[in-house]
Amino acid sequence: MSEPLIVGAVAYTPNVVPIWEGIRSYFQSFETPDGQMDFVLYSNYGRLVDSLIAGHIDIAWNTNLAYVRTVLQTEGHCTALAQRDTDVDYTTVFVARAGSGLAGPHDIAGKRLALGSADSAHAAILPLYYLRRAGISDSDLQITRFDTDIGKHGDTGRSELDAVEAVLAGAADVAAIGSSTWDAMGAEELMRDSLTEAWRTDGYCHCMFTALDTLPADRYQKWLDRLLAMSWDNPAHRKILELEGLRRWVVPHLDGYKPLFEAVEQQGVDSRW
Repeated sequence: MSEPLIVGAVAYTPNVVPIWEGIRSYFQSFETPDGQMDFVLYSNYGRLVDSLIAGHIDIAWNTNLAYVRTVLQTEGHCTALAQRDTDVDYTTVFVARAGSGLAGPHDIAGKRLALGSADSAHAAILPLYYLRRAGISDSDLQITRFDTDIGKHGDTGRSELDAVEAVLAGAADVAAIGSSTWDAMGAEELMRDSLTEAWRTDGYCHCMFTALDTLPADRYQKWLDRLLAMSWDNPAHRKILELEGLRRWVVPHLDGYKPLFEAVEQQGVDSRW
């Protein structure tokens, strides 16, 4: 009988536990032993990546930064397995107070920019990368960082809310936040009335299931097939998918990680995160 695959993830919020219990129950609904799984939760992504490389787990549910770190630390000896549909064409949104008149990267130059946690790709690393691509250097900005929940890679969203609050309080002119955070604010009428989108980056990719390339395909293929088979049209599946913030699992879109690889190299991002 095949041993279940061990999947590692980070417990960045209490509702991570029911998410993974639901995912495990989905795999347990199949009677055959192949493709079964269990999970282990970690307190931070540095520990998760280290555990994957050490062979303590079979698969890691990585953020984009954790995926990039895995590729770099293994010199490419890892396998990208799957991601969420919502991980494709993720963007960073620069938000300012309504009526600010900011519209585009060149209007951000010379302004006070609030960034989220330094280990957040979408709220700290990629904002500077895309500004630099637009010709705006760090020296053109007055940067304030909110290093909230380092180790969680911005998953809690706390640092983004801190950055937004700085804009609302007049302590910053613009804040860089993830598109999912901005979309969530759309449900709060007061936030939408108080803030405006000043600029949005090109799309890039977010999370990724990652294994070492030493994990044989016959160990993970059945698990992967069943993961990709989860259907939004099935009410039992939909409950799990909604909790994890997707409608379907998709095959890897590796081109979407190129900006972060470049940003990590350019900025000398700490490899311990």
